[in-house]
Amino acid sequence: MDQDALKRAAAHAALDYIPDDAVVGVGTGSTVNFFIDALATRKHRLAGAVSSSEVSTTRLKAAGIPVFDLNGIQELPVYIDGADEITSGLAMIKGGGGALTREKIVAAVAEKFICIADQKKLVPLLGRFPLPMEVIPMARSYVAREIVKLGGQPVLREGYTTDNGNLILDIHNLQILNPIDLETRLSAITGVVMCGLFARRPADILILATTDGIKISQH
Repeated sequence: MDQDALKRAAAHAALDYIPDDAVVGVGTGSTVNFFIDALATRKHRLAGAVSSSEVSTTRLKAAGIPVFDLNGIQELPVYIDGADEITSGLAMIKGGGGALTREKIVAAVAEKFICIADQKKLVPLLGRFPLPMEVIPMARSYVAREIVKLGGQPVLREGYTTDNGNLILDIHNLQILNPIDLETRLSAITGVVMCGLFARRPADILILATTDGIKISQH
């Protein structure tokens, strides 16, 4: 089974967690694109969606799914999103697609955060995938210097601006032994909008597509 088939399988399995007549949180990325396509087959049972990026918003609207502003939503029972890396403890690195800030906001609001991923995303230790951080443009150099002090190698994501008008620094060469502690330290650097570590608020459920079938883990 190829990687796209695994992503599609994880995305379809997430439909079992979507309550009827609810607004669902929808993330960003290649696996989420498969989820949006699957969600379109049951849009008549949805109230609509809240999206974590302009890209996902466009795809949802094209599928005929109403998209709401998060500020107008009081309850968000479930948020479905992917990960660049995830551990067995359900801490994640996210932000490869640049939408980490809005993803973390939607995850904070959601009652249940479900990560959909293929087996390649499950890792024993976070950090092989460069850790994205959204930063205010004028703070780019300062934040980079502070990250170097913590042992990371920051690289500006060239030619990229987030949906919020900011920059992304991708942090290489980190071995993330304590993701909660590192998330706290990185988030406290002045000029950092959001850190791509999702450890203080990890996924509640992991739907992992493997060559042996779907495997479900809970935090």
